[in-house]
Amino acid sequence: MQHEPERDARPLNARQTYLRLGVIGTILLASGAAFAYVGGWLDPQRLTPDRVVDALEAKSGVHPGFRRNHAKGVCVVGHFESNGSAHALSTAAVLASGKTPVVGRLALPGGNPVVPDASVPVRSFALLFKSPNGEQWRAAMNNIPVFAVATPQAFYDQQVATSPDPTTGKPDPQRVQAFFAAHPETAAFRAWAKTAKPSASYATESYYSLNAFYFVDAQGKQQPVRWRLAPLNAAAASAAQPQHDGNFLQADLLQRLEQGPLTWRLLVTLGTADDPTNDATKEWPEDRPTVDAGTLVITSGVPQDEGPCRDVNYDPTVLPQGIAISDDPLLPARSAAYAASYERRTREGPHQGAMISPHPTLPERTQ
Repeated sequence: MQHEPERDARPLNARQTYLRLGVIGTILLASGAAFAYVGGWLDPQRLTPDRVVDALEAKSGVHPGFRRNHAKGVCVVGHFESNGSAHALSTAAVLASGKTPVVGRLALPGGNPVVPDASVPVRSFALLFKSPNGEQWRAAMNNIPVFAVATPQAFYDQQVATSPDPTTGKPDPQRVQAFFAAHPETAAFRAWAKTAKPSASYATESYYSLNAFYFVDAQGKQQPVRWRLAPLNAAAASAAQPQHDGNFLQADLLQRLEQGPLTWRLLVTLGTADDPTNDATKEWPEDRPTVDAGTLVITSGVPQDEGPCRDVNYDPTVLPQGIAISDDPLLPARSAAYAASYERRTREGPHQGAMISPHPTLPERTQ
């Protein structure tokens, strides 16, 4: 049997030592460069989750413990009653016939927790479905049929362009105009915004997924989908708070819930191979088939300070088996930015609530 050759036990000379140190140094340098790239240190202009969150803070100010977007909201609790109609398209347990508990959050856009409810027409609805098998489906929706921009970079540029000027406390009209001129894809959103009026109730709004997803069936077939929540409580508020009261949306919601549950139909639109799945600024044709997947039932609401939604990160890429993200670039970017926002606010500790003054002022821009 042959013996392994003996290893050379002679000490390394200086040249060999330097070569080995050089190899080790190269490996360490490469590893450090990889971490630096991820962190954005090598290229300060590269868009990172922290830069996106920084832009949101610059626009709305820093409010410790609050979300950097959709800071003002209210928690809701209820369940989803699936009728099983969409289960053939997706193996997700939440779409099988039966009830699934949900923890939701209705909110306004922006990072200012004291913004008046009537200041913007956009409302959002985030949901966390908790299936018996332990899987979760987290959805983040808005009451707009299309998103303003199609890419993370455009979203960042929009935040920068619409941030208040430190000298005036308001966005620079020329900078805003220049942004929209450079982004014609915003036309559909701008057309909606021109006629949209702030609603007096969360309960009367429809909420859209905006991004496309895939339902995956038992055979692995992927069906492109978008979904929306259509209200079944569309009557006007019986006693909505006056518009000068910055908290009328929460007051209306809690009053309605005292009278009974609030309900929405979950309507799933089925796309075709010709429908864009990577562009949230484009609507799909109205003739696409829609599946009524069941009813969302909200039974109670509580202020977000101590409510069950307070510590939930409504990351829309947290999905159960049977639902998958599409190629929309906004989805991974939203996930990363949500995580950065969540890390900041949880590090700061829970917020202590925020009350609206009769004449709220805009927060100063942070540097």
